[in-house]
Amino acid sequence: MIPHSSSHSSSGKMLQTTAYHAPLLEYSNELLRQPANSAIALLPPVVDMSSNRDEVCRAILDGGKEFGFIQVVNHGVPEQAIRDMELVSQEFFQLSAADKAHLYSEDTNKPTRFFSGTTFETGGDKYSMNTLRLAYSFPNGDSSKEWPSSPPKLREVAMKYMELTRGLGMELLRLLCEGLGLRSDYFEGDISRGDTALSLFQYPPSSDPSMTLGLPPHCDRNLITILLPSAVKGLQILYNGDWIDAQSVPNAFIVNFGLQLEVVTNGILKSIEHRVVTNSVSRLSIGTFIHPTENCLIGPADEFLTEDNLPLYRAMTFGDFKRIYNVIKLDSSLNLTTNLRDIQENI
Repeated sequence: MIPHSSSHSSSGKMLQTTAYHAPLLEYSNELLRQPANSAIALLPPVVDMSSNRDEVCRAILDGGKEFGFIQVVNHGVPEQAIRDMELVSQEFFQLSAADKAHLYSEDTNKPTRFFSGTTFETGGDKYSMNTLRLAYSFPNGDSSKEWPSSPPKLREVAMKYMELTRGLGMELLRLLCEGLGLRSDYFEGDISRGDTALSLFQYPPSSDPSMTLGLPPHCDRNLITILLPSAVKGLQILYNGDWIDAQSVPNAFIVNFGLQLEVVTNGILKSIEHRVVTNSVSRLSIGTFIHPTENCLIGPADEFLTEDNLPLYRAMTFGDFKRIYNVIKLDSSLNLTTNLRDIQENI
């Protein structure tokens, strides 16, 4: 990575912003809660993984530049593994409160836990969501021993599903390397060897969906997310200032580019704000989140830096990045990369 010039470091800022994010400054609470533009739906670019490899690389890169989201089909994850994961997830949420109580924790540092609501700072606002988070460190993880033993098949099914979807995520990262001109193993080290988190999200039905969010606006702090969408709509993406329903095609995974990809590519790829709204019926979705290790130092790759193209982002460990991420209030700015520029180094 090219070091920051003195003009950057003397400012005391954690991060510089880009013109792309400039319009997202200073969102009010009203905009945070504004309804989606119901007349518009967004279909994230569909990438057929069985196509010519060069075409796949271009499609992934184009989608990441424009939307920060893509969806992939012919991805190699067997339909049976997906159905099994959906079934065991439903069985877990159908367990009694007493059967889930020992898993409940509000400690965000606990790798495996069950929790309700949201871990974001939201100024007292309520968000309706139940989550089971299962963590595992590849290649030599041992945290699965903390996974719940009920339903009986959960551990077996979840591990298989996690391995398959993590493998898909790593293949997408290799394809990104090819498209971006990075060495093929750029994302093979510590930047992808933190916990892989498999999160099962249940959004209960709401009597008034217009007044309740399932998940507040945010960007994912990790590297890349592989999301199995629900047949019930709920995911919304902030696009050109409007909250737009994100549609998916059958048998697709939605892929979300995390903030670490935006940092590594010096803003070429975008991590886009998204949220989840509730419905009159229950909704289930499942996300696989690939994380760096805590001590992994992440900054713009040298390949994207020149004397005329200076780093937009300050290099920092993922642990420090998470610490900053956790103190940002959503009612001051939706976008982490915009808000980080105003966070001082001594927080």
